[in-house]
Amino acid sequence: MKPPISLPSSTVSRNALVLIAVVAAGAALYWLRGILTPLAMAIFLMIMIDGLKRGIETRTAVPGRWAGVAALLLVVLGFFASIAIITNGALNFFSEASGVSTRLGPRIDQILIDVSQLFGIDTAPTATQLIAQLDIRAYLTEAASQASGVLSSAFFVLVYLGFLLAAQLGFRRKIVALFPGRAARSEAMGVFDRVRGGVEGYLWVQTVTGGMICAAAWLLMRAVGLQNAEFWTFVIFVVGFIPVLGGAVAGLAPPMFALVQFESYWPAAILLVGLQSILFISGNLIQPRMQGDNQNIDPVVVLLSLALWGQLWGVVGMFLSTPLAVMAMAILAEFKGSRWMAILLSGDGEPYADEEEAAPGSKRGRVNPPQPRVG
Repeated sequence: MKPPISLPSSTVSRNALVLIAVVAAGAALYWLRGILTPLAMAIFLMIMIDGLKRGIETRTAVPGRWAGVAALLLVVLGFFASIAIITNGALNFFSEASGVSTRLGPRIDQILIDVSQLFGIDTAPTATQLIAQLDIRAYLTEAASQASGVLSSAFFVLVYLGFLLAAQLGFRRKIVALFPGRAARSEAMGVFDRVRGGVEGYLWVQTVTGGMICAAAWLLMRAVGLQNAEFWTFVIFVVGFIPVLGGAVAGLAPPMFALVQFESYWPAAILLVGLQSILFISGNLIQPRMQGDNQNIDPVVVLLSLALWGQLWGVVGMFLSTPLAVMAMAILAEFKGSRWMAILLSGDGEPYADEEEAAPGSKRGRVNPPQPRVG
């Protein structure tokens, strides 16, 4: 029998401390989620503002200060517009004018009858019977609580964003104080640039591909005649930033509501097949080509990150799961002691490496493309 591998006591102690630290950090992230989720969203918005500002400076003749003001206004207005569009669109969809509220019960009854006949069931339950088994009051209370939480979180996000933007002015002085040496300071700024580049690359890819998906989906929904096609288009764009679950919502929600709107099943079937085809083409042909080196993340890691951050921070965690994974890999790859974790997180086993450290014949030298230095 092969003898067990012996490990130095120092290695065992270090691994135990790392495990305890990970568990404690996870507990702290969960207990402090009410404070940390608005802060994380504010940091995410600040990165968007910074990238948009540099894009305006590069492509226009607008001075740096006014480019920053324009980027801030665009991001903040877009943030509030997103909340308003989703809220108003949901209210309008279930208003009396749309006719959905009056047709909902009878249409569900008909669907249940058709499905029961398909499976040879003589007596089908009605929508009233199914609803009677649900605690509607609890669901309405939870929905009201979630809506209140969204509004309060939006307020705190803007508060955090204002303080972060104010603190950004002294960022370079802090870097100089933390890293007096030029070489160490240059390396620290390089790490920051790569982390920022990964997040901005993710945002760019998701925004462009989301716009393509939304354009095709809008044309399809308008051709079928689905009500509130613009609302569903915006929902598809927003949920596209949530991996896995976003695609499921985008491909299933419009066809489900088409079942209620139309007497025939064909419009829902056309929407289901069409949207799934659009999502398949985008996810398998367009996105991989655009991602390039920006998101060299293992698909299993994306799924685990979605589950982990969704459990810790809810919907906000799902929204930020992939950027957080990209940031984690870029940071872990910079240190010898944690580089093995970055290798496990990467899609091809080649996390960030300087050109001289890259393996001979390797096609990738960087996970994230270099970005302009801050300051």
